[in-house]
Amino acid sequence: MAMTMTGEVQLAAPRQAVWDKLNDPEVLKACIPGCEELEKTDEGGFRATAKMKVGPVSARFKGKVTLSDLDPPNGYKISGEGEGGGAGFAKGGATVGLADKDGGTLLSYNVEAQIGGKLAQLGQRLINGAAKKLADEFFANFAKAVQG
Repeated sequence: MAMTMTGEVQLAAPRQAVWDKLNDPEVLKACIPGCEELEKTDEGGFRATAKMKVGPVSARFKGKVTLSDLDPPNGYKISGEGEGGGAGFAKGGATVGLADKDGGTLLSYNVEAQIGGKLAQLGQRLINGAAKKLADEFFANFAKAVQG
């Protein structure tokens, strides 16, 4: 099952500060809902563990995250894949862009993801709702972290 999601968030911070936080594993770990572990790897990415609950399915996903197309402080592409055991798998990526706007920074994102296994059987509406909730939660947490 594939899904896409786009959005933008206005942040009251300079673009360089937002860029720095987008590349800080401690900040990302604190902002990602259910994230238990996020460590930098030698390949310029991260190893991650996150506990997620979507409808009746609860799972601990372990996976890796890679950053590419780095264009400091304008944006990057973040890709990841994770295995959730019996719950299935998730993989996808997001293009993140930063632009100066109204004395702060406008962060825009475009996400494409695929899921399989038990999760994919839950139905498109439930999955999309859960994905939107996770994204909203991440960006609310990230806005707090950036604005200190």
